[in-house]
Amino acid sequence: MAKDKKKGFFSWLGFGRKNEEDTQKTDHQQTNTADEAEKQQQEQEVAIDIATAEAERQHQAEQAAIKAAEDEAQRQYEEQQAAIETATEQAEKEREAQIAAIQAAQEQAELERQKAEEARLIAEQAERERLEAEAMRVAEVEMERQRQAELAAIQAAEEALEQQRQADLATIKAAEEQAERERQEAEAARLAEEQAERERQEAEAARLAEEQAERERQEAEAARLAEEQAERERQEAEAARLAEEQAERERQEAEAARLAEEQAERERQEAEAARLAEEQAERERQEAEAARLAEEQAERERQEAEAARLAEEQAERERQEAEAARLAEEQAERERQEAEAARLAEEQAERERQEAEAARLAEEQAERERQEAEAERLRLEEEKNNSPTEQEKPKKEGFFARLKKGLLKTRQNLGSGFLGLFSGKKIDDDLFDELEEQLLIADVGVDTTRKIINNLTAHASRKDLKDAEALYGKLREEMSDILAKVDKPLEIEDKKPYVILMVGVNGVGKTTTIGKLARQYQSEGKSVMLAAGDTFRAAAVEQLQVWGERNKIPVVAQHTGADPASVIFDAIQSAQAKGADVLIADTAGRLQNKSHLMEELKKIVRVMKKLDENAPHEIMLTLDASTGQNAVSQAKLFDEAVGLTGITLTKLDGTAKGGVIFSIADQFGIPIRYIGIGEGIEDLRPFKADDFIEALFAREE
Repeated sequence: MAKDKKKGFFSWLGFGRKNEEDTQKTDHQQTNTADEAEKQQQEQEVAIDIATAEAERQHQAEQAAIKAAEDEAQRQYEEQQAAIETATEQAEKEREAQIAAIQAAQEQAELERQKAEEARLIAEQAERERLEAEAMRVAEVEMERQRQAELAAIQAAEEALEQQRQADLATIKAAEEQAERERQEAEAARLAEEQAERERQEAEAARLAEEQAERERQEAEAARLAEEQAERERQEAEAARLAEEQAERERQEAEAARLAEEQAERERQEAEAARLAEEQAERERQEAEAARLAEEQAERERQEAEAARLAEEQAERERQEAEAARLAEEQAERERQEAEAARLAEEQAERERQEAEAARLAEEQAERERQEAEAERLRLEEEKNNSPTEQEKPKKEGFFARLKKGLLKTRQNLGSGFLGLFSGKKIDDDLFDELEEQLLIADVGVDTTRKIINNLTAHASRKDLKDAEALYGKLREEMSDILAKVDKPLEIEDKKPYVILMVGVNGVGKTTTIGKLARQYQSEGKSVMLAAGDTFRAAAVEQLQVWGERNKIPVVAQHTGADPASVIFDAIQSAQAKGADVLIADTAGRLQNKSHLMEELKKIVRVMKKLDENAPHEIMLTLDASTGQNAVSQAKLFDEAVGLTGITLTKLDGTAKGGVIFSIADQFGIPIRYIGIGEGIEDLRPFKADDFIEALFAREE
């Protein structure tokens, strides 16, 4: 077949072409040669089969002889085993008496050791595993010494048995080796005969090789089984020894359970170590990602201010690409027109948005005003029904409870919410990673969070912090220090009038805060006036007038759309004429990214200074805590525009993002004058850092 294939191959290449007669003659000769080779092969196969059968017969006879020898060895072993068992039973009775006395002494020693161990574990946590292993090793050495003495007789009997077994195995091994040599001689002859035909018999050779390996494996298996039989006999003697150790195992069951738990914990830690190794790369990526996100956050804040301008400039840039040559000549004029076009487009977009927003806000504002008016009416009715003494005492006693309740959502992430994070933990990188994540979730901010974590890790590296409880206390101290710097209550100086300019974006509760402040100042015996500087929304003017009428406080207002600077100018003149102690001026809510609206706010400040160069005496920004880090952006831009002197943080009761107070305090250092934790007048209170921290870290009953 190989020659046929070779002929075909050369035929395809165009070589060795002969006439048809030569080709037929060659084919006939090749056929005869193949027939003769096949006949010789068959004769050789018959001879090989005969030799194989003879070798197999001899092997079976040898196996029978080996089996007889194994049976005789088994009988002798059983007789010896019976004698060993008798000796073992006698030794067991004597050892049980000794074990009982030893166990009583060990139990007493164990009780004393456990008491000492409990005290030691508290003070030497890091040494616990080594000392436990040492204590166990001492006990095991003592028990091993006693066990060795008791097993001496058993071991002597086992040695005699082992010698007999080795002699039997030697006999068996000699018979096996002789059979193997004879088998190998027959196999060598067969392999020599097969050498000439190996190429044809490749498939057969693989089968024979597998059978050969199987036979060798079976022979090795027979020897292994003989050894395992002897091993099983030895294990039966070992079983008697194990029975002797049962009493010791019962004492160690409680310890074993603890060790098993520790083993499981170690295995979990090993798996955890592998996971942490994988997470390490992830944390490094996240650290880079956190830095990138921080940069992106700053970029997003900048882009929020430029978003409208960029959208309008996009069409202009596309047009500029086609008109580059002409624009080069008109560069000076175009720059002025672009700035004007951007401003006009922003104002147009803002007017269109505010027109749509105004209708929605008016409806929402009317509903809020109705609810606030109803709440105030109910409060006034309650005040009339209660005596002043009965009213003031619960209010004073109940504010801390209301503060705790108001900070509930924030406390779940910060303060007492850290208890679950620190409970049962050791101080390591994982704990600091979890703490950092918790602070960021609560909107403490990236920079402030890093500052807190860096301070804590510095203390931890100096070994100032011994455990997670100490870390918890240090964390509270760090956060308290941040707020202590802005704990500066507003003091109404002896100026008539003391002018407070209220600023902030829409929807933060600015007008409501004005009404509550006016009511509180009035209750302190001060004369108060209000200026309705939010002339954009008619509802804002009406809301302020409702507060004024309800508390008999004068309100200076003009028609909707009037110049707010003019309204506040008139209000200051009126307050000066009437000798009012405090004038609180409302302003229109404005987006912090609208530059022309911020310029209008600067104009109001300039107009105030025409009547009183020190006015406004307080520029107070109202922030909504629920807006999180957006409140930080608002504080930054309003402070840059008009120079803030105070902040009121509202709606702390409805958000889990109260951690933003730490970010604001840390970044700007602007005094936080008031915090709002509810809708009632009494729920707007002067900010006290100690009370705030106490309520935030208060543990649940």
